Amino acid sequence: MTSNLLANETSPYLLQHKDNPVHWRTWGPDALAEAQSQGKPILLSIGYAACHWCHVMAHESFENDAIASVMNDLFINIKVDREERPDLDVIYQSALNMMGQQGGWPLTMFLTPDGHPFWGGTYFPATNKYGRPGFGDLIQSISQTFYNEPKNVRSNVDALRHGLEETARPTPGDGLSMDIIDEVAQRASNFIDMENGGTQGAPKFPQPDFFNFLWRASKRTGSSDLRDCVIRTLDKICQGGIYDHLGGGFARYSTDAIWLAPHFEKMLYDNALLIELMTEVWQETKSPLLAIRVKETISWALREMVVRPNGPKNKDTSTFAFASAFDADSEGEEGKFYVWDEAEIDRLLATLSENFKRHYEVRTFGNWEGKTILNRTANPTLGNDAEEQELAKAREILLLFRNNRIWPLWDDKVLTDWNGLMITALTKAGTIFNEPVWLEAAKSAYQFVCTLMIDQGHLNHTWREGRLRYTAILDDYANMTMAAITLYEHTGDKPYLDQAIAWVDQTNEGYWDDEYGGYFLTAANATDVITRSKTISDNATPSGNGTMMNVLARLLALTGNADYRDRADAMNKLFSSPNIDKLVGQTVMLCGFELLETATQIVVVGDADDSNTKALLQTVHNASVPTQILLRLSPDAPLPPGHPAHAKGLIDGKPAAYICIGPTCSPPHQDPAALAEALSNP
Repeated sequence: MTSNLLANETSPYLLQHKDNPVHWRTWGPDALAEAQSQGKPILLSIGYAACHWCHVMAHESFENDAIASVMNDLFINIKVDREERPDLDVIYQSALNMMGQQGGWPLTMFLTPDGHPFWGGTYFPATNKYGRPGFGDLIQSISQTFYNEPKNVRSNVDALRHGLEETARPTPGDGLSMDIIDEVAQRASNFIDMENGGTQGAPKFPQPDFFNFLWRASKRTGSSDLRDCVIRTLDKICQGGIYDHLGGGFARYSTDAIWLAPHFEKMLYDNALLIELMTEVWQETKSPLLAIRVKETISWALREMVVRPNGPKNKDTSTFAFASAFDADSEGEEGKFYVWDEAEIDRLLATLSENFKRHYEVRTFGNWEGKTILNRTANPTLGNDAEEQELAKAREILLLFRNNRIWPLWDDKVLTDWNGLMITALTKAGTIFNEPVWLEAAKSAYQFVCTLMIDQGHLNHTWREGRLRYTAILDDYANMTMAAITLYEHTGDKPYLDQAIAWVDQTNEGYWDDEYGGYFLTAANATDVITRSKTISDNATPSGNGTMMNVLARLLALTGNADYRDRADAMNKLFSSPNIDKLVGQTVMLCGFELLETATQIVVVGDADDSNTKALLQTVHNASVPTQILLRLSPDAPLPPGHPAHAKGLIDGKPAAYICIGPTCSPPHQDPAALAEALSNP
């Protein structure tokens, strides 16, 4: 077959390549069978729609007729959207790392006809430059190696196959302890840039899960250094160029060490995780800046990231979910949609211009490639109400103008796992900031997933324009289960808990490793992967196994089911590496273990409509207790078997709250002020 087969795909990334002269196929049995029948190696290219360097390589090589002709002659060419198939991306990124190379996107891998890797890299220019071989020459060399050096190819394949299989069988350790977790936090603090926030060097990623771990460590140990590094990081991010000061929302990462120049793509997951972290830190600091950024980021998501079942013209607001990303590029240039020059600012803002330029670092020659990225790094302190209102007026003028520019591509596919992250963030922020609209948005996205992204009783991974694709990965179940638990804790509605339990049952059946413990990334019925990966290290998103440790800890407290403890204990031993530096990359799991061992269980008993119940609940939401597990009960509802607050309930017919740590519970609290005091030092 001699044609490009991407035209009928749902992925915006794959559709970007449907007119390439390359004869692209999608990953699956047909493409693999074609490679085997022709005896050709596979050229696998993995990227995503918002990836700048993916666009560069596409323009330079995949739209080049001469290079495409060589690709078509020598290889079966397969294009994969990493966001649709993260299970494939994990396998081949891991293989590249085993070759001693740094991973990233675009990922360019060369495989045998049965899908096993033997060599690879990331971005390659069309011709020799940047110290990298030209892609046209490279593919001819790789083809010659495949046919002329079969023993070397087989040796590489066997070594990589063995390495990939071993990643699913880590050597069990002795188990974690709170002392080990404190040691990990201390080691992690050595990587912090104490001046600019974040970790040292460039590029800089926000790493919300990493800083959430440090925040919890600061609360647990009383370390002011850890506390300050988290606050400094958030303040720098919130005022830096990585934040969109006009439209809201954060870019994926900063290319420099001072958070000025981002790669301009906006991803749903970054913003969800940052909303959650900022909300949690705000509970203690009550920082006006964090409150503003939470509100602005959620407003951006509800304005620009909403996907409705029947398209954007559907005005039914009862059900919607969230899109994946906005591209970094527009009109073929990175960041063009977002940057400014001084003349534009002067013309649009008139008398407001000078004050705005002073606050947002607008210079004659710009601060990035001759243009200006708006930021408040030099003047980070918020002004008084009048000053901030004037700046807000100026921002509104610029935003209205910017909205008429040519927009970056919108990747509107709905991903189950990323929506799970946003549902959790909106649920927490909605209740903590007492914003019912945010909570309703979380419920809407949850309903979207439960209604449109389940097939034959099981979650699927992606939805776009009415088409459901791909069996769920572990992260889908883990993140949606956490979303359901969070909704249950913050609303008290039992169907959320029932769904969480059902999803964990499915996860245990389809993803649990009965031999070694832990969860595989892919389901047991997966047929098109060369190995079932088992991941524990957090990347831009939390690892599925790390999230499942948190899920199991919460369900143990909420239900009393000992099976959750047994599985959590098995994961603890499997993933408790004696290498402290390795544990630094597993912070979500470490937080789950802390929750398992030291959870602060808060039980609020009372009618949901009672004003006293509401006052006690809002007090709990306002308190900074990262290890809290909240159980809302009506007066006649039973507690789980063995719960430390068993048989405790209303006092003199009025609502009451109990704080339980381990087997011990506090006396009942009925006064919100007294409850707040108790929660300040549980």
